[in-house]
Amino acid sequence: MKYLLKNGTVVSGEKTEKQDVLIEGERIAEVGVNLQEHDACVMDMTGKLLFPGFIDAHTHFDLEVAGTVTADDFESGTKAAVCGGTTLVIDYASQDKGGGTLKEGLEKWHKKADGKCSCDYSFHMSIVEWNEKTEEEIEEMIREGITSFKLYMTYPAMMVNDCDLYKIIKKLNEFGCFAGVHCENSGVIDALISEAKAAGRLGPENHPLVRPDDMEAEAVHRLLVIARQADAPVMVVHLTNKKAYHEIMKARECGQTVYAETCPQYLLLDDSVYSEPDFEGAKFVCAPPIRKKTDQECLWQALAEDKIQTVATDQCSFTMEQKALGKDDFTKIPGGLPGVETRGTLLYTYGVREGRITLEQMCRLLSENAAKLYGVYPRKGAILPGSDADIAVIDPQMESIISAKTHAYRTDNNPFEGFPLHGGIDKVFLRGHLAVDNGKLVEEKLGKYIYRGKKQI
Repeated sequence: MKYLLKNGTVVSGEKTEKQDVLIEGERIAEVGVNLQEHDACVMDMTGKLLFPGFIDAHTHFDLEVAGTVTADDFESGTKAAVCGGTTLVIDYASQDKGGGTLKEGLEKWHKKADGKCSCDYSFHMSIVEWNEKTEEEIEEMIREGITSFKLYMTYPAMMVNDCDLYKIIKKLNEFGCFAGVHCENSGVIDALISEAKAAGRLGPENHPLVRPDDMEAEAVHRLLVIARQADAPVMVVHLTNKKAYHEIMKARECGQTVYAETCPQYLLLDDSVYSEPDFEGAKFVCAPPIRKKTDQECLWQALAEDKIQTVATDQCSFTMEQKALGKDDFTKIPGGLPGVETRGTLLYTYGVREGRITLEQMCRLLSENAAKLYGVYPRKGAILPGSDADIAVIDPQMESIISAKTHAYRTDNNPFEGFPLHGGIDKVFLRGHLAVDNGKLVEEKLGKYIYRGKKQI
């Protein structure tokens, strides 16, 4: 098919201007003013905003967590993603602790995802053990299109010690790659959990108390000291609070390359949610936890100053029945929230419309920066001739209210329940296919695995 999108407002990371976009096959053929029809299907985009398809570089679909498996797999999760304007997700494949290889982890995630996705997809690789075999596999992962990795400073099944953390980020940098790191002080968190249980404090309201902001900030500080010694760049994923943010800023002032990511839940929710009655606070359990309003303000200001590079979701969804695994012990509540369907419209409604960020910053945060960081620019993250025809069309006049009754997830809860949205996803093109029309999924399972290059930022 050929599509000619007429009279729309095309948003890039640099500018916003009224332009036409001609799509031929899977690519963008032309971008300009008063383009001719060329036998194309003409669509009037007057009043609409055309963004490069959003990239969510932090999702967890079909993941085993706390004795259960996420409610959303790659089939349902990517349907929700593309309905929300996201045309590429980068999920986390993982090596298994106890002798597992990176290759085995990659094969496992391909089995989970291949043939099921309604948007394009790629993987980061989580390294949970470091040895000669793992080191040898890095080049193989790069050949398989994986150029970013994940490290954990908490969770016994995933965490690496400081010695291996240093070795890994140094070796990755030698290959032109980098790691995103989950930063929390595991030892002190374990001690705080023991104290809470000894005192009989077992409800979800204790979750933020045993994972305080200091313990995230300490881990960020430690990571960045190690990264400075290794002379290697790192990404701090799901940044939640101003103390941790200040650690990043201090490291940057000393010349270090530090990337940062945050998520909508940390921008729009505060820790009072954990005290909701009747175990409702459990739906918000995630790690690191949701913080305070002052932390929200800090993160919004950081976005406005271009100090945070991406807004992802850390999508990891569960039903309330699954959350009830921790009914009598908050540490057994599966941690995670859904978010891929509403990331773009939330950032537009509460960021752009409220004057916190510009349209161009929204484009950088949701599309362009991630494309450059994760080695797919300008194939992705741009509306340019030759780019994949991945386009998210926002209608600023559409209004809706977020509800578990209408969302595309397989969950019976939504952390943003009742949030009004001013602006909605009207259409989504995925590599030239009209996948979403009038806000509804009209063509599914079009997703392809995307081989990624090295960072360009």
